[in-house]
Amino acid sequence: MKIKDIYNIYSNYFLVDTDTRKIRENTVFFALKGENFNGNEFAEKALELGASYAIVDEEKYNTHKNIILVKDVLKTLQKLANYHRTVLKTTIIGITGSNGKTTTKELIHKVLSKKYKITATKGNLNNHIGVPLTLLSMTPETEIGIIEMGANHQKEIEFLCTICEPDFGYITNFGKAHVEGFKGIEGVIQGKSELYQYLEKNNKTAFINPEDAIQVEKTKHLHGISFQTRLKFIEINPFVKLSYKDATIQSHLIGKYNYTNIAIACTIGHYFKVSDADIKKGVESYIPDNNRSQIIKKESNTIILDAYNANPSSMRAALETFKCIDTKSKTVILGDMFELGTTSLEEHTSVMDLVKKLNFNKAYFVGDSFYQTNSENNTYKTFEEFYAYIKHNPLKNQSILIKGSRGMGLERLLDVIY
Repeated sequence: MKIKDIYNIYSNYFLVDTDTRKIRENTVFFALKGENFNGNEFAEKALELGASYAIVDEEKYNTHKNIILVKDVLKTLQKLANYHRTVLKTTIIGITGSNGKTTTKELIHKVLSKKYKITATKGNLNNHIGVPLTLLSMTPETEIGIIEMGANHQKEIEFLCTICEPDFGYITNFGKAHVEGFKGIEGVIQGKSELYQYLEKNNKTAFINPEDAIQVEKTKHLHGISFQTRLKFIEINPFVKLSYKDATIQSHLIGKYNYTNIAIACTIGHYFKVSDADIKKGVESYIPDNNRSQIIKKESNTIILDAYNANPSSMRAALETFKCIDTKSKTVILGDMFELGTTSLEEHTSVMDLVKKLNFNKAYFVGDSFYQTNSENNTYKTFEEFYAYIKHNPLKNQSILIKGSRGMGLERLLDVIY
């Protein structure tokens, strides 16, 4: 069956699902495969649960008149998403970068939603499956789509651009994230800049942070839009406050590094003619969740939970911000940073040195990489060891920064910090 024919089926309801545990009535079920599952096995179940059709790529599962056999389910999903994108002709904003992609996407979403019907990437579904699913969640009513694109190897952003075909693009920054897959910081810059290359080749527009020399250099042949000139950072205590034109914006975001995330949301809002009052309301309405710089108040402790992800760039920014916050007793709990390859020892050492320099009241390091760097100085090889320690040696009356890579699961410490 051709993509156009599958599209005619999909466009009856504009619904696509890949998980029978979350199946919706009249959806088209795509039987994706993973290392530990084969979606083809659930095709008939999807129909029983209310799916209108199921797409499979193994002949033996083609057992029903509403099951469609294709050569490759994933490639069909991606082709269908791109076909849908070209039919809708919705304005698409593509976002990538080493740090802050999701926060930036959410801020832009909040601002643009004040005037437009927006569809944006949910959570961080930003890969070769998540991007097509985001596109296919758009309907004819969607006026602007915001697509977050993640990558840990070169050519991934290039590929995602061929699916979503962004009209506008923004790269948050070029930091030390996924350096193992990108083979160093130069590889990170090259990989993320694939978005710029797409925009230039297709005569599209980039939003630019004028204070980022790499962005300025990489976009010199592009049509670019820089941050609004009437934006000014005021303070962090603990949340970022800034002035925008004649108004003061009080965000719910911690860290001066979030100033640029807010600045691009204001800039994009202005470009799309959202009123200044609504830009302010949009930014101020965003409250981070899902372990991203959440402030959690306990009985005696106040926690900044930033345990969604970590790399050397974001770790340094978080520590320097935490140092500036006006509170007396400060404790940091840091977990390993993943995907650093041969630079892991060097980067973990650098973080420990920075913590020592910043002179917090207490500091704890959790994970094998920190342990290999320095097994002393309150370092614990496993999460379980540290969990047991804190359970029997509770922290009291502290402001606590908890930060580490997703795989460390440091949010579990909330059970033993009161």
